[in-house]
Amino acid sequence: MRLYNSKTNTLEPFAPLEAGKVKLYVCGPTVYGEAHIGNARPVIVFDTLRRTFEALGYTVDYVSNVTDVDDKIIQKALTEGVPETVITDRYIAAYNAIRQALNTRTLTFNPKVTDTIAPIVDFIAQLVNEGYAYNVNGNVYFRVLKSDRYGEISKQRIDDLLVGARIDEDPDKESPLDFALWKRTDEGIQWDSPWGKGRPGWHTECVVMINDYFKGPIDIHGGGMDLKFPHHENELAQAKACLHHHLANVWMHNGMLNIDGEKMSKSLGNVLLAKDVIDKLGANTVRWMMLSAHYRAPLNISDEVIEQAKTELAKASTVLRQIDVRTQLNGLTLVETKESEYYPRFLEAMEDDLNTPNAMAVLFDAIKAVNQALRQRDVNEAAVAQLTASIRGMLEVLGIAIPVVMLSDDQKALFARWNTAKAAKDFAAADEARQQLIAQGLL
Repeated sequence: MRLYNSKTNTLEPFAPLEAGKVKLYVCGPTVYGEAHIGNARPVIVFDTLRRTFEALGYTVDYVSNVTDVDDKIIQKALTEGVPETVITDRYIAAYNAIRQALNTRTLTFNPKVTDTIAPIVDFIAQLVNEGYAYNVNGNVYFRVLKSDRYGEISKQRIDDLLVGARIDEDPDKESPLDFALWKRTDEGIQWDSPWGKGRPGWHTECVVMINDYFKGPIDIHGGGMDLKFPHHENELAQAKACLHHHLANVWMHNGMLNIDGEKMSKSLGNVLLAKDVIDKLGANTVRWMMLSAHYRAPLNISDEVIEQAKTELAKASTVLRQIDVRTQLNGLTLVETKESEYYPRFLEAMEDDLNTPNAMAVLFDAIKAVNQALRQRDVNEAAVAQLTASIRGMLEVLGIAIPVVMLSDDQKALFARWNTAKAAKDFAAADEARQQLIAQGLL
């Protein structure tokens, strides 16, 4: 497995910290509203990465958090006149429903910030004690200028950042680049701390949750490209200062998503909610569309892209349906095996920094091969079995769920009636049976 490390900007051979295991953390949602379709991309990308590792024989510890305390959550709760938990419970449930609808495997652990306050306070206190953070009137800030090589993930220079940061300079900060670890708050949810009542800053939460669960550095830290700076940069700075390690060996970032060539934004009115897109297109089409481009590349959603995803997915669905129907009608048994040449080639593409476009090309090669095998006068059942298992194995890694067609006795009888009518040249009866089979999705 080779992965592109955003920190080094190079493709690197994957070397796990612990043999046979992958420690993976992906930044999760801040739950103050419905997830949009852009939020679904990292969900799909990193679920597919996890599936690839598991197909290669690794055990994956996949942790993704929930940020359930934030200014926007507090403001929404105040506007609705309800406790913050009413807001967060609502959108946590909505987000989990999207994960489930997208056929993702269950997370190993899904921590919430509100369940991690004690270790967060301890972590900030240690940063203060070691001189990396300071308290001003109940607000605690991290000293960015004391951080070694700050900007190494996003490749930003301190001098350039200072120029931009001075526009919004805060007199309480020693440097305009310093960021909040603890925020004094007079309204909304709050906790006691050595610096007074308040709540944690966003950039501290993930690094603490990683350390709280994994008890040390991890193999892969993932998220969207928009998290490179400042979020991941600030996580790394804190880990180096307090934990004395680099938090993750590999930093992975998926590209952003556009709608008809434009950035998705409320001002343009082109924000698509994930639940609406999934309801309209189905999970398989959404996953196929998301994986049709390399995860690091921008992805543009358009009618053309959607139709292409539907067409390509239909090719896989059609051939598998034909095989399921044919084997049951003929009383055949396809032995489960992935020994065809295609499955290893597929995994090789996935091992090349999750190159899903190349992997899908191998999948289509296998579909073409099985179609050719099915057209032979004497069908090679062993070859069809190998190809079918390979295709289903590839789809499993991609998270595409195409159920096996199981024919009822009535459906088998309908096929028999269709074939009998065709043989007797009873075109009216044959057409009637055929239309019924089409209506049932069997042709």
